[in-house]
Amino acid sequence: MADQESPGLISGNGPILKVMMELLRLRYGPALDAYLVPPPAFTAMKGEFVSYDPQRAELQTKFPILQEWLNPYGLMQGGMLAAAIDNTLGPLSMLIAPANVTRRMEIKYSRGAVPGMGHILVNARCVERDDRWLTLEAAARSPQGELLARAKATHWVLEQGGEHG
Repeated sequence: MADQESPGLISGNGPILKVMMELLRLRYGPALDAYLVPPPAFTAMKGEFVSYDPQRAELQTKFPILQEWLNPYGLMQGGMLAAAIDNTLGPLSMLIAPANVTRRMEIKYSRGAVPGMGHILVNARCVERDDRWLTLEAAARSPQGELLARAKATHWVLEQGGEHG
């Protein structure tokens, strides 16, 4: 997230969920009832919303590093780290655009996440919006700020009134 706080910054899992649901209800109306918010994968991973800045289109989440997610080397499985990133990019994309789906996500891993870290923090932001395309970036870090992975994703905005994905 940015060094200076934005006046619109919302912090805390409960307040962010409340604002998220209000924004999504305005955007989707009764159709929101067909969506699973927060996503079941987010809940299963024990994710928490840390902060959301609507003015900067940035979302921060937190995920614990659980024993069942470790690879044979005692590090958080790369796929679980990718899932944490995807579970941050997805909710951000819902907050800033109509219904959309991930078309591509590229991840570059920098270092392993170990259980002693306790949790990881994922910061996601929208870097570009062009008609029906979103370009999003995310960074997963240790609680001490060490970079674990970076991701870039392209999301495709679905046609209004079309199927949700």
